[in-house]
Amino acid sequence: MVFNMCTPTSPESVFSFCPRCGSRAFAPQADRSFRCGECAFHLYVNAAAAVAALIVNEKGELLLTRRALEPQKGLLDLPGGFVDPGERVEEALLREIKEELNLEVDHYRFLVSYPNEYVFGGLSVYTADLAFECRVSSFEEIHWGDDISGYAFIAPEELDFSRICSESIRQIIRHWQNGRGD
Repeated sequence: MVFNMCTPTSPESVFSFCPRCGSRAFAPQADRSFRCGECAFHLYVNAAAAVAALIVNEKGELLLTRRALEPQKGLLDLPGGFVDPGERVEEALLREIKEELNLEVDHYRFLVSYPNEYVFGGLSVYTADLAFECRVSSFEEIHWGDDISGYAFIAPEELDFSRICSESIRQIIRHWQNGRGD
């Protein structure tokens, strides 16, 4: 991974002080890390794991959520979110779908992963977005909550990719569409 040197939100533009000793001698290194020249603290900038679910109803429409928070507030997203420390990716998938949509996943299958970068709190956050095809037995109890402000079922051929929140989610959906023959 190479830091994105052309944005004011990249880690090397944002991190100025060592989190251990407070020194200004906290410098970016060539190996996607920072090293403190005073206390030798070494910090790597790694991607956080996130999950995304592709859920289709009986009409073949894809379930998309509307983001309630920044970044990309108001845009469409796949249901999902971050994997908590100590949590299995599969557990995060089931938890996020329950928290956001009150749905119980009956079956899931890993589909694909894509890297992502988005700005949160003035800092570029790097993620590895892991996509799963999911099946639910019923949508009767669906209602939105957590960090989404709504949901919609959209036919794959009617998707407006300019309304999708990130490049990684657009790539995941395109990958899924290509596998379906859409």
